[in-house]
Amino acid sequence: MKKVIYNKYEKSRIGGLPRALFDGRVIVVLSASESGRAVDYLLSQPILGIDTETRPSFRKGVAHKVALLQVSSEDTCFLFRLNSIGLTPDIVRLLEDKRVPKVGLSLHDDLLALHKIGGFTPGNFIDLQEHVGEIGIEDKSLQKLYANVFGRKISKGQRLTNWEADVLTDSQKLYAATDAWACIKLYEELQRLKQTGDYELIKQTESDVQERLS
Repeated sequence: MKKVIYNKYEKSRIGGLPRALFDGRVIVVLSASESGRAVDYLLSQPILGIDTETRPSFRKGVAHKVALLQVSSEDTCFLFRLNSIGLTPDIVRLLEDKRVPKVGLSLHDDLLALHKIGGFTPGNFIDLQEHVGEIGIEDKSLQKLYANVFGRKISKGQRLTNWEADVLTDSQKLYAATDAWACIKLYEELQRLKQTGDYELIKQTESDVQERLS
């Protein structure tokens, strides 16, 4: 039976889906020496998921720098606390690596924000937003993409919390790790669907969605 996917996924359907959660190791990186060991491990993996978090600003004209860089393999996610350690030489080595693919979403914005902390030449990055259209998906958000492809919900409840807090909560750590890990799962499934054609695309217009909601 082919997997059913939609060109546009209705946000109203997401709330009732079971939650997707990363169930691997989550390791917080708080020093330059720890970042070296973390990067060595990550660069030994075949593929990585990547994302960033920034402390939200609720005042016009006030913007904060990236506070957290999360990079995940299939089973281990490292949370680099950039507000404490900055872009260490090892983190730069990770970002400039050309061998291991690093999958993310809206990577142009993330890389631009990281450049405000330190200089580097981006290596092997894959932006999911540049690939979903290959099988007819028009949505761009991680939450909608994951719900569409896997039928599971990625909660965004921690997005506007303080990512510069002295100690991250367990909920923050799990949220950050899930976002990075989910990018790997999405990329691998999108590649599988593209190669096998094992899906049925259902096209919906905005008027179709509005008619069902009314």
